[in-house]
Amino acid sequence: MTMHAADMVIVSAQQLQPIDTIDGFQVRPGFFRDFGATIIPGGVNFTVQSHGAESIELLLFHRGAEEPFAELKFPDNYRIGFVYSMIVFGLDIGEFEYAYRVDGPYDEKKGLRFDSTKLLLDPYARAVTGQSKWGHKNNARHGYRARVVRSNFDWGRERTSQIPMEDLIIYEMHVRGFTKDPSSGTTCPGTFHALKEKIPYLKKLGINAVELMPIFEFDEMRDARLIDENQLLDYWGYNPVSFFAPNTSYCSALEYNREGLELKNMIKELHDNGIEVILDVVFNHTAEGNELGPCFSFKGFDNNVYYMLTPDGDYYNFSGCGNTLNCNHPVVQEMILDCLRYWVIEYRVDGFRFDLASILGRNEDGVPMNQPPLLRNLAFDSILGNIKLIAEAWDAGGLYQVGSFPSWKRWAEWNGRYRDDMRCFLKGDTGMARTAAQRMTGSPDLYDPVYRGGNASVNFITCHDGFTLCDLYSYNQKHNEANGWDNTDGYDDNNSWNCGAEGNTDDPGILALRLKMMKNACAVLMCSRGTPMFLSGDEFGDTRYGNNNPYCQDNEISWLDWTLLSKEPNRELFDFFRYMIAFRRKHPAIRRDLEPSYIGFPSMSLHGLTPWEPEAPESAYAACVLFSGYDEDSGKEDLVYIAVNAHWHPAQMTLPDLPEGYVWKIAVNTGDPLQQVFEEDEMPAAEKQLLLGERSVIVFVGEPV
Repeated sequence: MTMHAADMVIVSAQQLQPIDTIDGFQVRPGFFRDFGATIIPGGVNFTVQSHGAESIELLLFHRGAEEPFAELKFPDNYRIGFVYSMIVFGLDIGEFEYAYRVDGPYDEKKGLRFDSTKLLLDPYARAVTGQSKWGHKNNARHGYRARVVRSNFDWGRERTSQIPMEDLIIYEMHVRGFTKDPSSGTTCPGTFHALKEKIPYLKKLGINAVELMPIFEFDEMRDARLIDENQLLDYWGYNPVSFFAPNTSYCSALEYNREGLELKNMIKELHDNGIEVILDVVFNHTAEGNELGPCFSFKGFDNNVYYMLTPDGDYYNFSGCGNTLNCNHPVVQEMILDCLRYWVIEYRVDGFRFDLASILGRNEDGVPMNQPPLLRNLAFDSILGNIKLIAEAWDAGGLYQVGSFPSWKRWAEWNGRYRDDMRCFLKGDTGMARTAAQRMTGSPDLYDPVYRGGNASVNFITCHDGFTLCDLYSYNQKHNEANGWDNTDGYDDNNSWNCGAEGNTDDPGILALRLKMMKNACAVLMCSRGTPMFLSGDEFGDTRYGNNNPYCQDNEISWLDWTLLSKEPNRELFDFFRYMIAFRRKHPAIRRDLEPSYIGFPSMSLHGLTPWEPEAPESAYAACVLFSGYDEDSGKEDLVYIAVNAHWHPAQMTLPDLPEGYVWKIAVNTGDPLQQVFEEDEMPAAEKQLLLGERSVIVFVGEPV
């Protein structure tokens, strides 16, 4: 039998007859190409693989029971190659959970860790049991088990979104932390449902893509600790247990055999409101850790296939988390492709951000590859054809590929150089102006448009990892004492500036400066070529109290405090973010090359305080960038000139000459204490020469008189 389980829609249950009985259940060989557990007429198809196993048993449990009610060993003729497949008839998917036991040789030096006493989770499990209630430790005897999921969600006329990368404005968020605080005002805080309730807010803000921190199943209790009477958890979720299963503790209610339904409803509602969904995915390691870690799935099926191992059988640790997934082994590569296709087909997600993506380009011995087959296959896969692929182009093993990540013009990158250089420039470091201007024009020194395309750079100044925007200008040093590692964890090179006082202050001058610095960062980000991304809560001054690594903080340190939104100056900051997002969307010249300008300006050009003369790098604190082109949609010239002065003294600047009939108007001036933003019909005309205030940004628009 070679057909797929999907082909069963044309095969009646009567045509598939049992041919054996095992442990009281009628069975027959199954569909060998359909990994996982799949509902078919009259039963369930179970398919797994192991290259080194000598035998495999399927274990069936009543829901929550510690002992199996059936143990079905795969007969020899239920195996083809290294694949084991069995149809079990008469099963009600609502009445059981399943796991496997795999027997084989144990030789650590050869990387073999088979242990028939271990309960193993199906690597293709669509739902993981025992994880549904956040903060409750799983019964050790229960282990990780899988549940069969019914795939019958009606997507209606849903189609894959086609928003180009350059038109995206990405909002990074943690599903739980976004609404968990009571101030969120949601009915089921910390859940997919609560995020759906916040869609009107997201639309008001103006973003059109959310990037969700890991929602694959993970165990938040994995390394639970008690520090100063605070329970610390694996809150961020960067230790995946299962790649195909959504985190059920993010659901507002139990979804037996319909796991993912609430998530799908949330995604559909976001799509209906013009917002794409990008998943932060972790394929660089698993929660099984090193030789001291647990064995609950991959180790037990094929340790030397799924993980990068040294010649002595030890674990390479390019992830910093104990193990490294062997991504370019054909079996693992196939699993990753299957997984991403599954999320696109079943959940209709629009893109993926790959954590520590440089690992995906390492060979089985850890050596970086020139043309990594996994990255190439992802770039050219038909199902993933119009899906966003975003790389965090570095790993914990020292491989840093920002600007050089293998792309095939399909991969974009988190531009870590943009973050670092813009932070240094905006706080007033010497000699950063020319570099900052390069970053604002899409980092052409890193991303050659011919070889990388025009959409390679995802620009960000803040993300989940590091300071929030508020903390970036409130702290000179990290304050991670609450994490329990004596403030040794997290980055030390934050390129932050406290504006004159460490942490909270009542000094009105310092508070005003911090607000201006946050506005400057927002204005520059939204006026940079590339795809902008910012951290949720930055738009209203959310703080983590100086903690730049709150991976374990499931509390007010990480939860968004929505009361900030109604307070000044946070409300003012929110309105500024809204304005700048709308401004970016209104001016396509910032986002991409348009038809050549009739005025004769190039698409992008670098300037200093004097037009057409970029400042000398050793002494410059000012950077100016001109975007121009003819917008066929609006039928007019689109001219945007952004001037940034990072110095603590004002500077005299000159605007580029415009032809007769055009004038520069001021859309944004963060240095104006009276009015900093202007609606289109209220923008004042600018003099040819004017004062660019200290630590200020002015954005000009060229308009017909």
